[in-house]
Amino acid sequence: MSRNPGNSGVGMVLMVIAVLSLSCMSLLAKVIGPDYHPLQVVFLRNLVAGLIIIPFVLGFGGISALQTSRPMSHFIRAFLGVLGNACYFLAYQHLPLADVMILSQSVPLCVTVFAVPFLKEAVGWRRFTAVIIGLIGVGLAINPTQGISFVSLAALCGPLLWSITILLVRDLGRTDNPYTIAFYYMFIGTILSGLLQPLIWVPLSSDVLFLFLLLGVAGACGQILMSYALKLAEASVVSPFNYTAIVWGIIFDYAIWGVIPEWITITGGLIICGSGYYIFLREKNL
Repeated sequence: MSRNPGNSGVGMVLMVIAVLSLSCMSLLAKVIGPDYHPLQVVFLRNLVAGLIIIPFVLGFGGISALQTSRPMSHFIRAFLGVLGNACYFLAYQHLPLADVMILSQSVPLCVTVFAVPFLKEAVGWRRFTAVIIGLIGVGLAINPTQGISFVSLAALCGPLLWSITILLVRDLGRTDNPYTIAFYYMFIGTILSGLLQPLIWVPLSSDVLFLFLLLGVAGACGQILMSYALKLAEASVVSPFNYTAIVWGIIFDYAIWGVIPEWITITGGLIICGSGYYIFLREKNL
């Protein structure tokens, strides 16, 4: 598909809407609250999103989307993805949305670090320096002056786990098409989280069930729209709009709970975003 300026404009709009959809998913996880185990949230999110996404996968990829020579890599990616999502949902249940969204922007930093041992990629001094600066931003964003709780550690583990899944997707992309990767992530992730439900399941009222349905739909729409955004425009054009998640987090926190991020958290977020964007530009030019 040709990426002309018109397509790029549509791609940017789709990316903004995609990030808003994923931010709404996070908001719904917080509204649903801590009465439900994060892995129950992950299971229902994967189940609903999978029912929506899998027809798209099969429609565009056909039956070939089910063929893979690397089932173990898909299993590991789904397993880490389930853990990463559980960490995120736990953090969203207990921390301000904006704080978690700021920390989530450290994923590019983690990817750069883990790419060295996992993919044997060389990281020059410029990117290495950007990672160090970004990690300083993470230290500020987590605001250690207020103490580091278990939930704060979960908010840090989410980006760490997701960065590894991104590296696995890069590696899987050498042999499998994107439809195969998407299919097995949803399929295996739903089964893995589903196996634990007899131990943690809490019955759902009709109101909460509706919220879970919305959460799954928001997650699926976000992924689909992001895929189309990256089809229509270069990643360098649309990827910076990922940072609008922080804006949505601040808006939701203030509008619903009257919470405003601490200045130290915002400062750390700006450092994280700046470092992550610099790393993205460096990788693009390599």
